[in-house]
Amino acid sequence: MTQPRDFSLYGAVDLGARKAAAQRAQQASQAGGPGEPGGPGDGHVFDVTEATFETDVLERSRTVPVVMDLWAEWCGPCKQLGPVLEKLAAEADGAWVLAKVDVDANPQLSAALQVQSIPMVVAVVGGQLVPGFLGALPEAQVRQWLGQLMQVAQQVGIPSAADAGGDEVGEAGPGADPQGQEGMAGPGYRDPGLVEAQEAMERGDLDGAAAAFERMLEADSAHPIAAQGLAQVNLFRRVNSYDEAAARRAAASSPDDVEAQSKVADLDLANGRVDDALDRLLGVIRRTSGEDRDQARRHLIGLFDIFPPKDPRVAKARSTLSTLLF
Repeated sequence: MTQPRDFSLYGAVDLGARKAAAQRAQQASQAGGPGEPGGPGDGHVFDVTEATFETDVLERSRTVPVVMDLWAEWCGPCKQLGPVLEKLAAEADGAWVLAKVDVDANPQLSAALQVQSIPMVVAVVGGQLVPGFLGALPEAQVRQWLGQLMQVAQQVGIPSAADAGGDEVGEAGPGADPQGQEGMAGPGYRDPGLVEAQEAMERGDLDGAAAAFERMLEADSAHPIAAQGLAQVNLFRRVNSYDEAAARRAAASSPDDVEAQSKVADLDLANGRVDDALDRLLGVIRRTSGEDRDQARRHLIGLFDIFPPKDPRVAKARSTLSTLLF
């Protein structure tokens, strides 16, 4: 699926905010870049622009996880979360780095990342986007997410926190194997299943990617990213089989048709309209009963698997689902 053309970051753009953001970006660039003296956090915390994204985030992510903090000057919660992330980046001491993106100054980058609310945190590992979270989470929850991120980094062969000389990150101590098995994910280790899945996706072979993830889950049903990867691949396999215009017409004419509504929920999710997708299925569950309701519930729970366990949108939808069912 291609990115929706009607994407809007947060409604009308405040031109005054854009100008101020551009001035801040210019001042930051004059102060020094990520690896230069005077750069924020001595290289562990730095500002990123549309012009520097490829070098400072994508290329850098091949040697160290890059956490992206998407923020704006007018955003109150951003000012609460930012210092927490900067503190944890300083503690990590290079195990991961923090890239700060001012959404006012970088609207095209924000659109590419499908930013719909801020603060928003995502990560890039080995050139691949890793889902993060929305909102100003407490420090303990941020640490937990970082621990999961470092597990992902080790699985794809990015050096661990200990290899980078950092302190303890999240719940795993220095040198700890995220799977609890000695030597399983040491320096330079690349999970063969993940390599196979990634190569299949790069070829456009979604069936091959799904098969690789399924074999990983057969070997380890608690694999930290295989279930999420399989759910994502299955979503795109379904979406590729849909006639989007026909699906939307069917859903509009039959609000209680579970199959039609599920297809449009898939389409919305694949296009980044997460809340629309989840709310659509919750609406079907609210209006139906019996087997129809259970079918919609199963589809919704399947979509939950696409997200990290702590995603606030999933937590909100789960709460609503519990209210509807009980």
